[in-house]
Amino acid sequence: MSENTSNKVQTRKKPLGLRIWNHRGFYLMFLPVLVFVLIIYYWPMLGIRYAFFSYKLRDIHWVGLEHFQSMFKQKEFWAAFKNTLVISIVKLLLNTFVAVLISIFLNEMTSMFCKKFVQTIVYLPHFMSYAVVAAIFTLFLSPSSTGLINETLKSWGWIDKSIDFLHTKSMWQPIFQIINLWKETGWGTVIFFSTLSGISPELYEAAEIDGATRLQKMRYVTLPALSNTIIIVLILNLGKVLNVFEPVFVLYNSRVLEVSDVISTYVYRKTFLTAIPDYGYTTAVGLFKSIVGSILMLASDFASKKVRGRGII
Repeated sequence: MSENTSNKVQTRKKPLGLRIWNHRGFYLMFLPVLVFVLIIYYWPMLGIRYAFFSYKLRDIHWVGLEHFQSMFKQKEFWAAFKNTLVISIVKLLLNTFVAVLISIFLNEMTSMFCKKFVQTIVYLPHFMSYAVVAAIFTLFLSPSSTGLINETLKSWGWIDKSIDFLHTKSMWQPIFQIINLWKETGWGTVIFFSTLSGISPELYEAAEIDGATRLQKMRYVTLPALSNTIIIVLILNLGKVLNVFEPVFVLYNSRVLEVSDVISTYVYRKTFLTAIPDYGYTTAVGLFKSIVGSILMLASDFASKKVRGRGII
């Protein structure tokens, strides 16, 4: 009986070409998106082959793994690689942690007016370009008389001499993280706050009946509900953790290059600030960065499967 039914289903199944023709309207609507994705995302991937070529002006010839050997021998590259990992991972963890805290804080607010007001204030910096943000904080942190921070600290008697914050190696990375936190944390709260909005009120009511305090409800109801979202956000962002460029580019300078140079700015300098750049070498650096990013994402997804039994890939 079941065999006859399955045979009937198989015989009634229409050919692929006919099914495509019957749904041609949907495929036509999808076609522009497919062409866009192929041109923007996949066509440039053909340039990966230049990582194995020497490409100086019109002189193009095969060099194999020579670029990678040269790259691994340069201290400048390893310094940029180290800075990229430190800056990006601290940025990811710090932004996620603060975004979760703000989301929980907003979720606990009872006044709708205050909640909307805080949301607006926190979200607004995200819509400012990094060039504008860099100009604002450069003015605030300036060691001249126009620097608000230095003048305030002087008036309080905390310092006698102005501090050049953005040109001091020991201060650049902490200041960068503070600036990035101010700009991007608000946008990160959108995902977490939407997750909190979907928690059933019955869970909080049941916890309250059991005598749970507000902190206990946050610990045993709110945080477990956020855990899956936090893990997904971390895994997705780890895949692009090495892609930091614009926020560093608008804030770094030659005096703090040792602690601020990242792979993207390293590639920029090797490509545009060199008399005769070797595009093959910078392509090799970009390929190495993509491979490391993929490894980080796969490793985090594997760890997620081991810890909670499932990943997102």
